[in-house]
Amino acid sequence: MTAIRHDWTREELASLFDLPLLELVFRAAQTHRAHFDPHAVQVSTLLSIKTGACPEDCAYCPQSAHFRTGLAAERLLPLDTVREHAARAKAAGATRFCMGAAWRSPRDKDLDAVVAMVEAVRELGLETCVTAGMLRADQAQRLKDCGLDYYNHNLDTSPEYYGEIIRTRSYADRLDTLAAVRDAGLKVCCGGIVGMAEARSDRVGLLHALATLPRHPESVPVNLLVRVPGTPLADAPALEPFEFLRTIAVARIAMPASVVRLSAGREGMSEELQALCFLAGANSIFYGEKLLTTGNPQAQADRALLAKLGLVGPAVAEEPEIEPGCCAS
Repeated sequence: MTAIRHDWTREELASLFDLPLLELVFRAAQTHRAHFDPHAVQVSTLLSIKTGACPEDCAYCPQSAHFRTGLAAERLLPLDTVREHAARAKAAGATRFCMGAAWRSPRDKDLDAVVAMVEAVRELGLETCVTAGMLRADQAQRLKDCGLDYYNHNLDTSPEYYGEIIRTRSYADRLDTLAAVRDAGLKVCCGGIVGMAEARSDRVGLLHALATLPRHPESVPVNLLVRVPGTPLADAPALEPFEFLRTIAVARIAMPASVVRLSAGREGMSEELQALCFLAGANSIFYGEKLLTTGNPQAQADRALLAKLGLVGPAVAEEPEIEPGCCAS
């Protein structure tokens, strides 16, 4: 089994990026097989529980109050609505239900509602994940105490490029939240976004920041920028597909025991690119029609792709486990 290292240098990671592509994918596949069943794909579903009007200025985000993207702000969803969506996700084969709220950081009264949602989703037999901005240590502990499994808080990009993307929250703020989450005993979901007009050195810097954490994130989502009209990155140049594949492969080698998830941007990826990413060590996907507010491949198409590749994905229930008359997804 490949050793877990936390002392990677940027030079080492850059050298991996520079390998001939097929050699890099081969090494990543070897690493993946040493730590995981290469035929298994974990499936998560993400629901926006509070949408829009976010005070942060993340240049990629349609939910920012700083940009005019045509997205209508919505209040925190009712508990019953969240439970219904979670039941649908479970019936469609998801094993983890992720809830995202567009907050800079939650108020304690906001956290009351999130705690109730976590408890309701856990009662359905699903793993739980929440992303709700920056957390204090006591808030992280409260989420741990209510049974939350994962907290998501992405680093987004390299420390050097970060100021080009976000000005309302520092890199140190993000690291502080990750430390609070880890100290509370929660599992960490942390990755980033590529295709934001960053250089390869910034993709190296992002993976270096993740791979040199005291403990690697248990879950590493790798997002490909979805270019949303109205955001500053709406006209960012498209990332070359093989460069995305290289990023997946280096993430797998640098963090051998972490689950590497194909996250946002899959709607624009070919089946062939996704297949190569699975070969290179990606072993999780977000599943469903939306990722917060941007499109995602339909569940039926995902199941068909996994079947073509001989991968074991979601086990689909015959009937959704929800009460009649629930809201449509």
